Amino acid sequence: MEENVITETKTSLNDVISVVYFNAENAVFDVKNNFLTLDAKLKNEQGETEDKKFPRVYLHRAFPFDNPFSYISVLDKDNKEIGIIRELKDLDENSQNLIVDELHRKYYAPSIKTIQSVKERYGYSYWKVTSDAGDLSFTLQDTFRSILKVGNNRVFIVDIDNNRYEIPDVEALDFKSYKKIELYL
Repeated sequence: MEENVITETKTSLNDVISVVYFNAENAVFDVKNNFLTLDAKLKNEQGETEDKKFPRVYLHRAFPFDNPFSYISVLDKDNKEIGIIRELKDLDENSQNLIVDELHRKYYAPSIKTIQSVKERYGYSYWKVTSDAGDLSFTLQDTFRSILKVGNNRVFIVDIDNNRYEIPDVEALDFKSYKKIELYL
């Protein structure tokens, strides 16, 4: 009579995934042809460290609202993660400046100072606002889902073109502006 023997294999998270954390010793960011590039020291399949160049990389914040300069994912042209920047201060000064510029460009959101009008028609709301970028007009579809409260008073608005706008503190808005959006908050 044969016995069926089941062998148990234990796999740790480190065996399944390998996360590379970038710092000044293993990563240098630069700009070439208006694209953010990366020269990194990465381990190959044999575990040996080798230099690898990425002619274009993209940044994605893991915590875009709470920690804007911590845990920044670095992606290649195919949207595959190369590694993570734990803290911006871990990189050299030039790399830090380039990354801050790139993140500001990617996550740019005009700050709304006053709301001139909000008109609803056929499931859309049409907004006219004054922001730190001047007077703006934009349209929201499904207004309630397009407004995201972050914290007690901070609000982000995403229009139908996926442009983002920010109200840093809804309580700091003038009375008329607040009344125009109070229903959506």
